Amino acid sequence: MKYGFVLPHGDARAAANLAYEAEQAGWDGFFVLDPVWGIDAWVSLAAAAMRTERIRLGPVLTPLSRIKPWKLASETTTLDNLSNGRVILPIGLGDIDEFEPFGEVTDRKTRAELLDEGLDILTGLWRGQPFSYSGKHYRVQETQFFPPPPPVQQPRILIWVVGAWPSKKSMQRVLRYDGLLPQVLKPAEGISRSAQQADIDDVCAMRAYIAAHRTDSTPFDIVIEGETPGDDQQGAVKIVMPWAEAGATWWLEALWDADTQGQVRQRIQQGPPDIA
Repeated sequence: MKYGFVLPHGDARAAANLAYEAEQAGWDGFFVLDPVWGIDAWVSLAAAAMRTERIRLGPVLTPLSRIKPWKLASETTTLDNLSNGRVILPIGLGDIDEFEPFGEVTDRKTRAELLDEGLDILTGLWRGQPFSYSGKHYRVQETQFFPPPPPVQQPRILIWVVGAWPSKKSMQRVLRYDGLLPQVLKPAEGISRSAQQADIDDVCAMRAYIAAHRTDSTPFDIVIEGETPGDDQQGAVKIVMPWAEAGATWWLEALWDADTQGQVRQRIQQGPPDIA
């Protein structure tokens, strides 16, 4: 099991300083929010990259339907080179509550189409020129206009994708990439189904589906988000262990209710759980 820390709030300077402390405390990854409007994730991650040497860096999470894929390709490639190959890119449909005030697309089907086309373009541009693409929403022509260096990571930057169980289409998207952010579709008030946090039984079922259908032999991550007590190692292990036994490979510590940076810093300094 690897452990990442999600910064619940803070500017780029805070991200840089706390990423350094997270690396010193033994965390394996450091993640920041990627909001429609707010502190820019890629500026924060670039600042964090300059203060760290080992820890993985990424946004949580990037809703690709609202971002031009060539812009995201530029940002991720730049950061991967700056950090010497330490970027992880979690991808999903995003939260429409953030989208509506800014006129972003909220229709789920359209966002899924934009996500799939965006992933095709993102990974195609990472491979370098010549690259062209023709889809329902996007067109890309070959260009030699100041192409950036390729990502350090090969064959690509790691991509974690939200999978909504038991949606076959969602899970087939997951199979093409490098990790699963597990959700489950359940009935919700006012709508037929909504994506919610997966439980351990859901993760076991998703893991079995991936094992049966994924043809790529490269490593694959299952990523769980939660909160553990930093001052109770035994209690932390008790929380994390069932997820590890279910097949999870990453635990993302997320203190969404933390009111101050002091609380965040304290939890970072306490370090991740130890189930070794």
